[in-house]
Amino acid sequence: MEKFGYKFSFGPWNIHEGADPFGPEVRPSRTFDQKLAVYKDLGFDAVQFHDDDAVPDLDGMTATEISKGAQGMAQKLSDQGLEAEFVAPRLWEHPDTIDGAFTSNDPQARQYAIERTKKTADIARELGTNLMVLWLAREGTYLREAKDAAQATHQILDAVDQLLEYDPELRIAIEPKPNEPMDLAYIPTIGHALALGFKSQEPERVGCLVESAHAVLAGLDPSDEMAFALAFDKLYSVHLNDQNGLKFDQDRTFGAVDLRRAFNQVRVLDENQFFDIGMVGLDVKAMRTQPAEIAEKHLGNSLKIFLRLVEVVRSLDRVRIEELIASRDYEQLDWLIMSSLMGK
Repeated sequence: MEKFGYKFSFGPWNIHEGADPFGPEVRPSRTFDQKLAVYKDLGFDAVQFHDDDAVPDLDGMTATEISKGAQGMAQKLSDQGLEAEFVAPRLWEHPDTIDGAFTSNDPQARQYAIERTKKTADIARELGTNLMVLWLAREGTYLREAKDAAQATHQILDAVDQLLEYDPELRIAIEPKPNEPMDLAYIPTIGHALALGFKSQEPERVGCLVESAHAVLAGLDPSDEMAFALAFDKLYSVHLNDQNGLKFDQDRTFGAVDLRRAFNQVRVLDENQFFDIGMVGLDVKAMRTQPAEIAEKHLGNSLKIFLRLVEVVRSLDRVRIEELIASRDYEQLDWLIMSSLMGK
């Protein structure tokens, strides 16, 4: 499979049991090792981790135990010819973070979040990556009057600064989302993420991760969010998927809902040579109706759609496009793009 210089990753949560807020699991669980074994077969190069994907039950472990567990996972990756793309702290499932992690009204909860995230940085180091993704899942509120949003912004910034000071090699990619699970998120868009990063003590080590669905949920186009980050050399990673409407984060197969929107994401990444910058991460989930024995097709299909769209992008007649732009013949440009996507 020609991959055009790109590397691809996904997280073990993308092979899942199919439960949703309205129904139970429909597929049997698979162990992490079973999931790891399919990465290469599907054409992927790297694994996205939450900290407890790499080291389960880490809250009850000593630093030595965490290090040993991470080293064991690093060996598993090596044995499969894989690498770790990033490690992210899972801060939203602990009882202490019900009211937020870095922005909790409880100072003990805020301290827990800092210490847990420092452990995440330790795990990342053992896995051979210096990239940490911060999905600020509960950094927001269900009721505006329950928190001071200005103070909360400074609490997030302070957490970022503490992490940068803790590990001088760490790079932080902030992954914004406008809602879900919190109704009112404090870092809902890439503009918010980059503004926070630029105010950090070492802005050269703070960037972002754009997820397609999260941009759509914010009423924005993912390719524009990617371009905005690329303009400042701040796009550290992407989570590609697709989305039907604004109801919740669906993580559909990349390009399955809006092929033109997917095309423009690939176009922005390829024309800015993202293959030299970072990995193409997928965050896609099998449809609930998919039988267990074929519940990996969403991953392989997403990768193939991306690569097919790279071919489309690189096959475009650039001279003709420039002529149409110069003459402001945008209708013909529209047709050129659509006919390329239709294989004409």
